[in-house]
Amino acid sequence: MKGTALLIKEDHSVTVLENVEHEVYEKLVGQEDSQDIQCTIDDKEVHFEPVSKVVWYEDKIDWEYGY
Repeated sequence: MKGTALLIKEDHSVTVLENVEHEVYEKLVGQEDSQDIQCTIDDKEVHFEPVSKVVWYEDKIDWEYGY
């Protein structure tokens, strides 16, 4: 199942990962509060800055809504 993962930092900024497998989300959740967050997306290893929370959204986000 694919969806959208939201990586929320301490300063409330958000990184959005769209169209990712739920397994990627589960790996990211296991790394919350870590200094080096990493996952594999489309056969590429990706690194992120530390996050305080990872949230799953089962569908795509409607960006036309006006966030």
